[in-house]
Amino acid sequence: MLELCNQDKKPLEIYIFVDPLCPECWALEPIMKKLFIEYGSFFRLRHVLSGKLSTLNLSAKKHESIAQLWEKTASRTGMSCDGSLWFDNPISSPYLASIAIKAAELQGKRAGMRFLRKIQELIFLKKQNVSSMDVLVECAKSVNLDIEEFINDIHSSSAAKAFQCDLKIASEMEVTEIPSLVFFNENIEDEGLKISGLYPYEVYVQIIYELLGEKPEPAPLPPIERFLKYYGVVASKEIAVVYNMTIAEVEKELKKWILQQKIQKIPGKYGAFWKFID
Repeated sequence: MLELCNQDKKPLEIYIFVDPLCPECWALEPIMKKLFIEYGSFFRLRHVLSGKLSTLNLSAKKHESIAQLWEKTASRTGMSCDGSLWFDNPISSPYLASIAIKAAELQGKRAGMRFLRKIQELIFLKKQNVSSMDVLVECAKSVNLDIEEFINDIHSSSAAKAFQCDLKIASEMEVTEIPSLVFFNENIEDEGLKISGLYPYEVYVQIIYELLGEKPEPAPLPPIERFLKYYGVVASKEIAVVYNMTIAEVEKELKKWILQQKIQKIPGKYGAFWKFID
């Protein structure tokens, strides 16, 4: 199920520490989608922004090393991103993207998550400079935010304070690497269980089992078409991970849908993305 029943009281809470410019966080997306679909009825997810990349002094030399890291991460993980952004259209003020995400979040948690995902698509797929106010406003429009409210919030102290609050949480939980997930159970006395970096899907499932003290059955996967419609734009890699398919099987399946004009293919440097056509 993608639209999960709204259980206010879920036994687990997961804090996910991300940075919109981090290719490893982008590579975690397929795993988080699968976890949300199969076990989302057992946990609440809270996105926390890390300032690890936002506060960098981005010199030309730094651009070169970030570009290399992007290329390596994309070829290793299959979640495409194009390092040439840092030469063709470098992001001059990474801090602003984080403030914009917090401004979007002021319109609701789900709005913030949609905006974060769209920002990642703009950065990694479309090579957009998300330091540009015009780009951020277009991004807000594409996820149906109230634009006037968004522009006011991005320039207000509210979004900046919310970002500072995220940085404080990261510091308090001693998060030094991104992405990181911190799992909490219902017992507030227990310390959170932190896992930093990227691991196979089964590792995250095992942690959920351990914290629940049982092995619940995963929820059934929705039809691929419904998955695509819900998320709007997804990578071949995301479909492959969620549905336990190979990339070749995914591409073969979706080619039929292009002919039926249900989806549009978005070529990436290290693998395709697919956009659902309403």
